[in-house]
Parts: sequence; structure tokens; C-alpha cells
Amino acid sequence: MYLHEAESKIQRLANIPFSELFSERDIQNIIVNKGKTGQLLELALGKRLDSANLDFEDGELKTNKCDSFGNPKETVFITQISSIIDELLTEEPFENTHLYEKISNLLYVPVCKDGDPHDWKFFTPIHIDLERNEFSSLMDIWEDDYYSICKQLKHSIETSRDGFIHTSNGRHIQVRSKDSKRKDGSYNAIYSNIYNRYVSDKNHAFYFQRQFVFDIRRMLGM
Repeated sequence: MYLHEAESKIQRLANIPFSELFSERDIQNIIVNKGKTGQLLELALGKRLDSANLDFEDGELKTNKCDSFGNPKETVFITQISSIIDELLTEEPFENTHLYEKISNLLYVPVCKDGDPHDWKFFTPIHIDLERNEFSSLMDIWEDDYYSICKQLKHSIETSRDGFIHTSNGRHIQVRSKDSKRKDGSYNAIYSNIYNRYVSDKNHAFYFQRQFVFDIRRMLGM
């Protein structure tokens, strides 16, 4: 499925209560598993869930919890960094990176979760395409964030007491820890071939900070 096809379908689903979109069983699953909302949206789109690098043939889908006015309540997960740590530490050109691939053509869907889950709803999707002139300022922000974060990660490795990476922030994008324990109780440490050692005892990930949503809504006059 291509992103523009999904955008059209989501526009038709927008502002309709979940009780009219999903079965009672699906809604109860949402309550138990808070992270399943995005998966339900994919199913509503008729998209088969898989482990592909991108959600669509040409872009990415991101859902995020918001209030009844569309204001974000959480940060937005982008992608984990363990497999690309050396790409970041060598400051690979932004447009050649895995991060750019994940955010250069993006469909952001706010999910209003105020009140009873039966009344929750998807809001109108926001399509961000960094190749379009209207998003040139966003491209500048994200590119600056990327290089700033790369430098912060390297600085942490070389100057912090533990020699590990730590939370690193840009204006819209940040890197922070994101991991879950293995069966043996250990985490997924990050190894750098550049430093020939572990540079974190836990996996980390890129996130959009809430400011990203506030800024994009202001840019689009929402």
C-alpha cells in the first residue's frame, strides 16, 4: 500500500468513534494493550502486519495519543539505533541515513484517547513529505537535530564517567533509552565497531518530542 492510499482511507475513518470502527473484542484488546492502537489502524486500512522496514511502500505511519484538541500527550517513537550506532557516530550525511528514510515521507495520525475507549477516535492525518517546499523549514530543523544528536552521542561516549551514550536532544528529535529485558534479565547492549566496545548497556531509540507536533500544527494553521 502506498502512503497516499492510506491517507485517503484514514481521512474517511477520522472522527468516527472506535465503537463504530472496531468490534468489542478489539476495543477490549486496546484497553489491555495500550500500544495496539497503531496496529488496529493498520488492520482497518486492510494492511497486513509485517516486519518491513517501512509501513508503506513509500513511507511511514505514526500514531500518537492526543487530547480532544489534537495536542500531543506523548512523544512519538521513530526507530531504534543499535544497528545504526556507527552511522550516527561518523555523522553519515542526513539524507543517506536510516533515520531520514523513516521520517522523510511520514503520515502522522493523532489518536484522541480522552474518555471512554469506545469514544476514542482517529483525527485527520497529517502528511509530511520533506521533498515538498512547504516542509523545507522542517527539513532544516530535523537535519540540524540529527547532526547535533550525533555530536552529543559521541561527546557522551568520550567524556561521561561510564563511557556510554545518554539522552540527547534536538528541537524536535531526541535519542533516549528504549529497551525491554530478555528472559535472562539482561538488556540489549549497543556495541560500536568504531570504539570496539559497548557504548550502552541498553538499546536506545529516536523519538519525536511533543514540540514537533505543536510546530507542525502551527505550520499548517491547525
